[in-house]
Amino acid sequence: MATSIGKDALIQNISSGEYFPISFEELEQQASQKMTQVGFGYVRSGAGGEQTLRKNQESLAKLSIIPRVLRDVSKLDTTITLFGRTYPQPFLLAPVGMLKLAHEEGDLAVAKAAACHQVPFVQSTVSSYSIEEITEATPNSPKWFQLYWSNNEEISFSMVKRAERAGYEAIILTVDTVMLGWREEDMRNRFSPLKLGFGKANYETDPVFLNSIPNRDEESIIQGILQNVLHPSLNWEHVAKLKEVTNLPILLKGILHPEDALLAIENGVDGIIVSNHGGRQLDGVISAIDALPHIVRSVNGRVPVLFDSGIRRGSDIIKALAQGAEAVFIGRPFVYGLAIGGQAGVEKVISNYIQDTIVSLSLAGASNVKDLTTSNIVHS
Repeated sequence: MATSIGKDALIQNISSGEYFPISFEELEQQASQKMTQVGFGYVRSGAGGEQTLRKNQESLAKLSIIPRVLRDVSKLDTTITLFGRTYPQPFLLAPVGMLKLAHEEGDLAVAKAAACHQVPFVQSTVSSYSIEEITEATPNSPKWFQLYWSNNEEISFSMVKRAERAGYEAIILTVDTVMLGWREEDMRNRFSPLKLGFGKANYETDPVFLNSIPNRDEESIIQGILQNVLHPSLNWEHVAKLKEVTNLPILLKGILHPEDALLAIENGVDGIIVSNHGGRQLDGVISAIDALPHIVRSVNGRVPVLFDSGIRRGSDIIKALAQGAEAVFIGRPFVYGLAIGGQAGVEKVISNYIQDTIVSLSLAGASNVKDLTTSNIVHS
C-alpha cells in the first residue's frame, strides 16, 4: 500500500553518491558506456529494421491520459492480485536472458533487487545463474519461471518441476520464439551470446539435459542448448502436456491475436501476456499496446491479461492498466540499471518506477490501480 511521496524518495542517487540516471534515455546512454559494444547491441536492438521496436513506444505516446480531478488520492493502493497472491506494485520484472552481458552478478543481482521491493522476478530459461542459485540467494521473494520449450520435452518438464520445487509461483511459456528473429545488429556484430555460454546455467544443472548430451564438456553443453532452445513445431498439444506436469499457473507470453487468446483459454491456460517480445522477434507487427484492448475484450475477464513491450515510464504503466492489463512487465530499463550499478542500480530503477507510478496514478485522479478504465484514455 503506497501512501505518500517524500522528497527524499525522488532524489536520484545510488549508494556511491553519484548521480543516477532518471529517464529511460539516460539509462540507455549510460549503459552503452558500461557494456561491451556487442552486449549493448544485443540488449538494445530489435528485429529487422526495428519498426516494431519503435512502434511500441510510438503507439504508447499516441495514447493520452484524461485525468479526473478533486478526488482524494492521499491514500493510494498500488497492489495487484494474481492467482491468489498479492503483490505491492502493478509491475513485474520481465524475463531477460543472459544478464551477465550487463553485469557479472547478472540474475543474482536482479533477483536480490527485486526481493528488496517484493516485486516478482521472472527468471529466463537462458539465465546466467540456475534456478537453485537464484532461490538460495532470494528464498523468500516472489519469483516466476519463463520457459523456452525444448525439442526434448522432458527437459522442459524437468525445468518446470525444478522451479516448482524451488517455490516459484507461476510458469510463463514464451510462444513467439519458435525461431530466432532476424536481428541485424547481432548479425553485423557476428554475436551470439548463447554460443558463448551466457545462457547455459539452467541447462548445465539439469539432470535430464545432461543425460541427453554425449559429453558434459562446454562444447557439448552449448551444442545441446542450440539443438533444444528453438522449437518450430511448438503447438497447443505441448501446452496441454505442460498443464499435466505442473500445478502452477501457466501463462502464455507472446499473444497478439484475439483468436489465439481464445484458443489459450480453451486449452486451459491460466493467463495471457500480450507481447511482441519488445520488438525483438518479428519486425512490422502490431504494437503490443494496440493489440491489448482487442485481447482484453475477447478474454472478457476469464483469465488475467498482462502486458509487456515498450514500458518506459510510470505513465506508460497507467496507460496499459487503463487499457485493461492487470499488470505490466519492465524489461530493458532494469537491464540498463544492472549495467550501470549492479544490484543497487536495479534497486534504483525499481524505486524510480514505483515513485513514477505513484505520481502518475495520483495525477490521473485514481486512488487504486483498479479504478483505471478506458474512460481515462484517448487516442491522440
